[in-house]
Amino acid sequence: MHGPAVVTWLLAVLATASGVYCLTRLRGVAAACTSSGPGTGRWPARESDAAEALMGLGMAGMVLRPGILWGWPYGLLAAALLVAAARPAATGLRAHRLHHAIGALAMTYMALAMASAPAHAHHGAPAGLPLLTGVLLLYFGTYALWAGSRLLSTPAGPVRVAGAEVSRACRLAMGIGMFAMLLTM
Repeated sequence: MHGPAVVTWLLAVLATASGVYCLTRLRGVAAACTSSGPGTGRWPARESDAAEALMGLGMAGMVLRPGILWGWPYGLLAAALLVAAARPAATGLRAHRLHHAIGALAMTYMALAMASAPAHAHHGAPAGLPLLTGVLLLYFGTYALWAGSRLLSTPAGPVRVAGAEVSRACRLAMGIGMFAMLLTM
């Protein structure tokens, strides 16, 4: 990333925390699946937590050590998610898979754009294609606003920290992180 060091480290910590939280949720969902038996319909939750854990930890790695190497696994993840989204499924699951596919494609794009940018171009021309970067900024900015509004629209009453709210906060954090990474390209 081409930004202040403190922003880079804060973004890495935020992405790591989100990724680790999703890994712990994945472990909890896996335990619930094995205890309740096969065919319980918990696969979508496992898929979502796995994709979010990969995205969070990958964002942290890409922030700290940008390079073309990050593009390959996220390109494959994007292809798998696009194929999965093309299969007949519930509308919400399809939209979630498409969101993760867009995130994985954005990670691939950033890895390739940052690798092709000259090392001395910190304040020169932007890395990547400005139109594509702008479209991705618009998408993730809108997603962050939408996710934030969903997080704020919890019922009135005592503040409680439940799993659903923490998951929404992690998704919001990753959306903001993706926006910040694109903004600094």
